[in-house]
Amino acid sequence: MAKLTTAEFIEAIKELSVLELNELVKACEEEFGVSAAAGVVVAAGAAEVAEEKDEFDVELTEVGPNKVKVIKVVREATGLGLKEAKEVVDGAPKVIKEAAAKAEAEEIKTKLEAEGAKVTLK
Repeated sequence: MAKLTTAEFIEAIKELSVLELNELVKACEEEFGVSAAAGVVVAAGAAEVAEEKDEFDVELTEVGPNKVKVIKVVREATGLGLKEAKEVVDGAPKVIKEAAAKAEAEEIKTKLEAEGAKVTLK
């Protein structure tokens, strides 16, 4: 194998996806018996170690055909009154829950999609 210069090595790292970079870090840890600190910036800002997102904003993008049922799910998920929940649904696309845990966000999304609404997690 040809020896890479530092600049060539950095350019090669820049072309890696986050997943590939994560695998490279793990392989280096095993090969050299070291541990990389979480969140360390590799190659002076070229890429960061991937971290799984644990908070999501649940956005109602489309109401669908069952508006009344969607309002009920929004009320249940947010604790809003009937009037406020209706205003949220009428204002779609709109974030209905901010910084929700992954499990909670998935549950809300599943319930809304079961009623015909379209939802995105951000």
